[in-house]
Amino acid sequence: MVSESTPPYRFGDLLALARRSWVRQMASGLDELGYPDYRRSDAAVVRLLQRGPLSIGRLGEALGVTRQAARKLADGLERRGLAVAARDEQDSRQVNVVLTPGGEAYARAVAAVIDRLNEDLRQRVDPDQLVAADAVLRAVLHDDRSRQRAARLAPRPLHSTEATPPEPGGPP
Repeated sequence: MVSESTPPYRFGDLLALARRSWVRQMASGLDELGYPDYRRSDAAVVRLLQRGPLSIGRLGEALGVTRQAARKLADGLERRGLAVAARDEQDSRQVNVVLTPGGEAYARAVAAVIDRLNEDLRQRVDPDQLVAADAVLRAVLHDDRSRQRAARLAPRPLHSTEATPPEPGGPP
């Protein structure tokens, strides 16, 4: 008698499809706001540059990419008028990237679309499902650097049974 085999669960395939869908939703949301040329790397790059100018090297470090890749990302923003790169006034060996006023507006639009997508997701899933999904995604992060970046960039969601933390500056 031949037993039926169970196909393996292909989490990576689902994760890839989810990422692809998220990027499409980002592009669509930004297109609706008048930014038709969204690129996958834009969200991370403009949110980093929104904090202030960064050298090409520091931009690469923050993104976890080579200087060459960071330069390519900066060049793409520059071509679209969203950033400028210029030699540092105090250290001419260093090239700093800074958002233009148009790039600042684009960064705000990116943040608004991300907020909307996150809220749409929160509306579609139970809070405990979100906590479980977060745990699984963190388990996918294999190296310490990725786990540390995730801890800084994406705080863990609260279980539905946990108390909501107090507002900063408010009563405990």
